[in-house]
Amino acid sequence: MAKALIVYATRTGETEKIANLIAEGIRFSGHEAEVKKVTDVKKEDDLKGFDAVVLGSPTYHGEMVQGMKTLLFMAEKAELNGKVGGAFGAFGWSGEAPDRIFDTMKNIYQMNMVTAPLRLKAAGLGGGMKMAQDYGREIAEKFA
Repeated sequence: MAKALIVYATRTGETEKIANLIAEGIRFSGHEAEVKKVTDVKKEDDLKGFDAVVLGSPTYHGEMVQGMKTLLFMAEKAELNGKVGGAFGAFGWSGEAPDRIFDTMKNIYQMNMVTAPLRLKAAGLGGGMKMAQDYGREIAEKFA
């Protein structure tokens, strides 16, 4: 059984909801998933020991929130090369944060990324719950 770590930053709680739904999708697939708030990840060793790392942040004024930026710099030392990865986030109108996280994980960390980042306005809108759970299942499929 593989184990995934999902780390999220949030302003209103929406990105946290998405993180938990992604974790459900991973668990539905028979794997373990641990969800942590970005402020609970203190050092690069906190990112080790997982088969997948999934990172999420809301987009605020066209950017990811500062806590996720700090984590991305720290994660460069976490030896994530080749691990399964995914990126997600909630947004109001633009949604750039998940794309920037995804590109960093793919191009800088050289992770084995799912096909695209998950961008949702809200977990409860327009099928967001199913989309987030399906994203978790897609991550789980990469374990095989």
